[in-house]
Amino acid sequence: MVVLSLQVVQFRPPRQFTLPRASTGNFIRCGIAEPSGEPAPLGQKTRYNDGVFEKVFMTLFARKMEKFAAASGKAGAVSKKKGWLEYDYESFVDVSKRVMQGRSRMQQQQVVREVLLSMLPPGAPAQFRKLFPPTKWAEEFNAALTVPFFHWLVGPSEVVEVEVNGGKQRSGVHIKKCRYLENSGCVGMCVNMCKIPTQDFFTNEFGLPLTMIPNFEDMSCEMVYGQVPPPLEEDPVSKQPCFADICSMANPSASVCPKLQA
Repeated sequence: MVVLSLQVVQFRPPRQFTLPRASTGNFIRCGIAEPSGEPAPLGQKTRYNDGVFEKVFMTLFARKMEKFAAASGKAGAVSKKKGWLEYDYESFVDVSKRVMQGRSRMQQQQVVREVLLSMLPPGAPAQFRKLFPPTKWAEEFNAALTVPFFHWLVGPSEVVEVEVNGGKQRSGVHIKKCRYLENSGCVGMCVNMCKIPTQDFFTNEFGLPLTMIPNFEDMSCEMVYGQVPPPLEEDPVSKQPCFADICSMANPSASVCPKLQA
């Protein structure tokens, strides 16, 4: 999210940048191959037809993370580097799983932070703070950017109205069925390698508060720009059990996903 937000601001000033309201339902199809154009029902994996744009970003993120997966020391972790259009979403998720193995919760989050920082030019966080102080406009603008630029990662989403500090504003993003959670099937990966590091990056590195609220019942997610995230121990996700039926790393006997505790 961070990288593309900065690029857009650098080459196309905010006053010239306009986005159709995502709630129209016609702005982004997200490469979904389902006849309905919507994510598949819970229990079924959504089919996507990724294009060049999507595969380039899958490759970019996967290659950055591959370095950490290779350093984990796990058998088979080192693999031949693929070409720019040879990575697909499954291989991107596979790299994420290999990064997760053998690392504590904090170590996983640190890897994601380093990957995000490595994709930014020097001084980018400070520049972002100048361009996007924590105002209603900045929060709504970043919510609008999230929808078209990160559908490859999370699937279809739309900007929604949320309450921030007692006021209503369109700085929320509703992810209909998170592609990352759907494909990984792992609560720990959702929390440790997406939710927490993304919240931390925006809130602490960029100074723009962000809270992500995954719904493990239907795999949707709410992103609220402008809302300060709670500490993990006070967040309901900290007590979430494994997806015992779909996660290859699940511990069905545990009341809480083990990856959230270590």
